[in-house]
Amino acid sequence: MEFMIHSVVIASNDGSGQFNLNVVLLFGLIVLGGAFGARLFQRLHIPQVVGAVVVGILLGRDVLNLITPERVEALKPFTMFALGIIGFMIGAELRAEVFRKYGRQFFIILFSQGFGAFLLVALGTSLMAWHISGELYTSIAMGLVLGAIASATAPASTVNVLWEYKTRGPLTTAILAIVALDDALALLLYRVAATGAKALLGTADSSAFGTTFILLGEIVGTVLLGFLAGVTLYFLLKFVRANDKILEFSIASLLLVVGVSIVAGIDPILPAMVLGITMANLAPRQSKNVFELIRKFSSPIYISFFVLAGAHIELGRLASSTAAITAVYISCRVGGKVVGAWYGAKYSRAPAVVRKYLGICLLPQAGVAIGLAIMSSQLFNSEFGKTIIIVVMTETFIIELLGPILVKVGVKKAGEVGMNVTEEDLIKTYTVADVMNTSPTTITQDVPLQQILEVFSTSESVYYPVIDGQSRIIGIITIADIKEMFANQDVAGWLLACDVAEPVQDKTTPDKPLKEVIEQMRLYNLENVPVVAGKDSDKLAGVLDYSKTLRKISAEVLHRRKKADDLAMATG
Repeated sequence: MEFMIHSVVIASNDGSGQFNLNVVLLFGLIVLGGAFGARLFQRLHIPQVVGAVVVGILLGRDVLNLITPERVEALKPFTMFALGIIGFMIGAELRAEVFRKYGRQFFIILFSQGFGAFLLVALGTSLMAWHISGELYTSIAMGLVLGAIASATAPASTVNVLWEYKTRGPLTTAILAIVALDDALALLLYRVAATGAKALLGTADSSAFGTTFILLGEIVGTVLLGFLAGVTLYFLLKFVRANDKILEFSIASLLLVVGVSIVAGIDPILPAMVLGITMANLAPRQSKNVFELIRKFSSPIYISFFVLAGAHIELGRLASSTAAITAVYISCRVGGKVVGAWYGAKYSRAPAVVRKYLGICLLPQAGVAIGLAIMSSQLFNSEFGKTIIIVVMTETFIIELLGPILVKVGVKKAGEVGMNVTEEDLIKTYTVADVMNTSPTTITQDVPLQQILEVFSTSESVYYPVIDGQSRIIGIITIADIKEMFANQDVAGWLLACDVAEPVQDKTTPDKPLKEVIEQMRLYNLENVPVVAGKDSDKLAGVLDYSKTLRKISAEVLHRRKKADDLAMATG
């Protein structure tokens, strides 16, 4: 009995008022809470990532204390895997033709916005820290480290907003390219800044040349790791056709890349991104299925990642002096990113929407910035490191709430929302009224057979609703019925439409969600469904033609994508 009691324990109190959940139960709570939060904020027309972050804050140390710092650290391999998926999906967008067309432009903007944030934050926070502490060298060292961290952009929340709102166009392309490369630039700047900070604090343990050599070796190694994994996955998938096997091999490749990155102590985004780039360019057609499978698989992983990112944030540790440094950090970083992106886009002659809105779409910070802040706490003394962590985490909290909203504003003003939809996406947003034929060819109930045959010979329709004097539908005549009529020419003189019409078995209303009706038509193999004015009315409002509806939706998808591509051609 005692064994049975212990075996079903799912939570305990450790005696200090802290309620500990087992990992499985905690993970279920994270996914469920994150999904509810994401859905709620989506209903409020706020990007769903914000809802997941807020749920993480509520579950974290400052509120419910269910996700403790120890739990966050224990789940670090999972967050690394989530970052790997994000990097992989970013790589899917970086095809060779994109870099051939925009490569110079992207790199100019990348360095302009990255160095803009680095210089402004380094200068501003150094001056504020010096004003507070009076220690010049320590203040400059802190400013250098915070400046390097400020250059990073969180790809996760930014890209999630683009996926959520199905964006496509020059601004979306620029955002994806910059956030994909931004972390590599941030890591370079951080290594240089950390070396300079150590020299200022008198704790340097290696030469600048040695540090640079190690850093370049890491970058080359991560690129080589992702490339080799991509080539291996490419050859493996040559022998696989089933979707479940494709998903298994793809996830296994990602896990191996992330696992090697963890062992080597490097950020998994870059090698995973190279894996995605390699697949997208080696197998352009086959890789689309791979990326689509990963996208469907990854939804609960993204939600959990953002909940855990929110749990990192501890607002209770913010002192007044640290708040002042944080305020300077935020304002200087925003200014550096916005002005730097604008200048780089203008100098490289990027499209107008990129110049106007790219800066506000590069503000979110999370995983990499927090990781660099944690590394700083290990490299420098406790007070120095703690201050950096608190500043970065507080800024992360504020920007993770506002940043995704600004990304939405940017892509919406650029006219790129809904430009990357699929046929299924559009079907989910339409009602029957949006696509039905409101003027179908009808036949009144008292029309004789001979006239019906004349209507058939002059009409392109294959489906004829039969109506009474008040336009109420009483039956259907189809091609099969008409063929049968040809065999009854001898009785053509007295047969009427109401005599040969089939009874109406399926009908719908204009306000019905198109997705539900299409699913019903697919299930029962229906090519046409009559549309009546209302649930309690038989008055004919139109006809929904399955084939014509799909053609209309496909045309709309192509129109939106062409419109987005036309925007990319404009440089005014």
